[in-house]
Amino acid sequence: MLHVASPFPLADPEDENDLIIPARDGSLRVLKAARDAGVKRVVLTSSFAAIGYGTDRKGHIFDENDWTDKNAAIPAYIKSKTVAEEAAWEFVRNQGEGMELVVINPVGIFGPIIGGIYPASFEGVIQAILEGNIKENPPFTFGVVDVRDVADIHIKAILSPEANGQRFLATSEGAVSFYDVAELIKKQRPESASLIADLQPSAAEAYTKMSNKKSVETLNWHPRSRQEAILASVDSRPK
Repeated sequence: MLHVASPFPLADPEDENDLIIPARDGSLRVLKAARDAGVKRVVLTSSFAAIGYGTDRKGHIFDENDWTDKNAAIPAYIKSKTVAEEAAWEFVRNQGEGMELVVINPVGIFGPIIGGIYPASFEGVIQAILEGNIKENPPFTFGVVDVRDVADIHIKAILSPEANGQRFLATSEGAVSFYDVAELIKKQRPESASLIADLQPSAAEAYTKMSNKKSVETLNWHPRSRQEAILASVDSRPK
């Protein structure tokens, strides 16, 4: 069984519980239903949000052993994903042997869009850059993963015997800033770049470092490049 749904608005709600409660309780409802139906394994879509926030760890290479500090001053969405994942692990531990949980922790999900539904990663990054709404390079960087590779790692997590009880960070190699995304579009899709503002590059030490080694080695997962994922998003925009 897969559980992939969680609220992800572009702006924080006035009350953080508007995100935390649905994320946590929704995950627990899925796990309870799976237990009652005799489902052997649940694969839960968490997020890098549950791994890499709330602590100042410059130069640290984030992996599945890291956890976000939910007590830090962090956005509601990041806290909601952390709380929900922690609750899921606790629930499964309390069930004893027999119920399996695997967690996937994707970074920013890009790639081709189907069904005319545009996710927060598209609206908040790709669309905002293409429409010239991003005037300055925000002081953070982020990982990128293609939605097709996110689907693939979920399937591998269902089928792999070694995956049980594990977290898997889903990211392509490296990280990007808004400047990097803007420059990639200018170079590779110049016909779409007329409104893009001139941004300043990020300092090298600002780039978030992450490792997908566990996902690659344990699940034989080989994601597309961040450039391919970003350009697929650009190509999916409304004409």
